[in-house]
Amino acid sequence: MNKISRRLAPLFIVSIFILTGCAAAVVGGAVVGAGTGTYMFINGELKTDYNDGYDRVWSAVEKTVADMRGTEVMPAKGIGSGKINAVINGEKVVIAVTFKEKKLTTVGVRVGVIGDETASRMIQAKIGDNLATKR
Repeated sequence: MNKISRRLAPLFIVSIFILTGCAAAVVGGAVVGAGTGTYMFINGELKTDYNDGYDRVWSAVEKTVADMRGTEVMPAKGIGSGKINAVINGEKVVIAVTFKEKKLTTVGVRVGVIGDETASRMIQAKIGDNLATKR
C-alpha cells in the first residue's frame, strides 16, 4: 500500500495543478491562459474588463500610449467604442475600447500582426495603473 501511495502522489499533485488553472485550455482554436484573472488571450488579442466608465478608460488608454511614447498614433473614438492604432517600441499596436455597461468597459490589445501576449499584458497593466492613479 505504501508503494502505491508514493507512486500516485506525483500524479495527484499534477492533477491538482491542472484542475486549478495552471494549464492552458484550447477553446475553438484559440489559446486561453487559465488562471489569468480577468485577462483572456484569444486570437492574438488580450482582452480585459475594467470596472470603470468608457470615458475614464479611454483617457487611461490615451495616457498609456503617451507614456509608452507611441508614434504614428491614430485615435478613432466613437460613442460606445473606439480604437487607437500606434507604434510602440517598433511594434504596431491596436487598442480597442468597448462600452459594456455604465461601469464596465472592455479593452482589447493586439501587439504585432499575430499578437504578443507578454507585450499586451504589459500594456494592459499600464492601463490599469493609469486608471488606479486617476481615482
